Amino acid sequence: MNKNILFWEYFKEWVALYKEGAIRQVTLGKYHLTLKRLTEIAPILKLKDLDKRTYQGLINEYAKTHERATTMDWHHHLKSCILDAMDEGYIKVDPTRKVIIKGKPPSTTKKPKFLSHQELQTLLGALDLRFNYEPVKSLNGKEYIAAHWDWLLLVIAKTGLRFAEVLGLTSDDIDLENRIIRVNKTWNYKGGGGFTETKNKSSVRTILIDDGLASQLSKLMSTFPDPSTPIFVRGRVFNSIVNLHLQTVCERAGVPIISVHSLRHTHASVLLHAGVSIASIAKRLGHANTTTTQEVYLHIIKELEVKDNTKIVEAITALGGDDIHVRQAI
Repeated sequence: MNKNILFWEYFKEWVALYKEGAIRQVTLGKYHLTLKRLTEIAPILKLKDLDKRTYQGLINEYAKTHERATTMDWHHHLKSCILDAMDEGYIKVDPTRKVIIKGKPPSTTKKPKFLSHQELQTLLGALDLRFNYEPVKSLNGKEYIAAHWDWLLLVIAKTGLRFAEVLGLTSDDIDLENRIIRVNKTWNYKGGGGFTETKNKSSVRTILIDDGLASQLSKLMSTFPDPSTPIFVRGRVFNSIVNLHLQTVCERAGVPIISVHSLRHTHASVLLHAGVSIASIAKRLGHANTTTTQEVYLHIIKELEVKDNTKIVEAITALGGDDIHVRQAI
């Protein structure tokens, strides 16, 4: 045991030992970013010298340039490593216990998290679903016609798929006869392209689609004879480019400007307001458990609870009983 090992050195070894090959490359990249920031903040901090005050100082320094949610993610990465260091005897007392997570105030220019049902209908009505696409090369070198970004926005709004999931769709994944879309892979747009695995096992799923979307997709599918070619990928794809396109559509429709990921949130909020259960929504979104769904959409759930409480009172009031005489005990 190297008692003088630096904290960042131990974290680097820990990531290589426990994370490489066990998690998705996208997630592994986040651990590498954590390591990079750790070496900048604490380049000479030894693991054995890590105590509560020192650790709180690390968190405070990181929080100066990051919002609270991002600081919390950074803390979770470090804490997992530190707990293993305790098991190995490098640290005797958990320095992360009762840590205070800080962070700079959230940006006031953030986009709304979701649209209302009416706003979503207006947005969908502003999409351009004509066949004015550009010819590009497929994975096997053949030329095909790539779908316009408006089609991608339509699919996300009607299915709640993640951005990488909809990019990974091929014609084989869309079963128009049975009105379903099968999610079994994603597109590694952050890593330069190529198919890769889904975020987690729960993300491999089958999603039911409505007749309207099936009818629209049937026209789109006729232009994609190659089942190995991703429908929406045209060379290198950047999330920022699609977000800029969505901004243009939002402005044209006269609705609040949202991000592509907010379309996924909007899909979920529409289902919640329609009375669909949390369990069903979690399964449709590919969440590993309902806790994630409840945490993300807590504000909507609370809003619906207020409406339910009103309905409960109205239902009980409708029972009557105001004129019932209570028999007195003698």
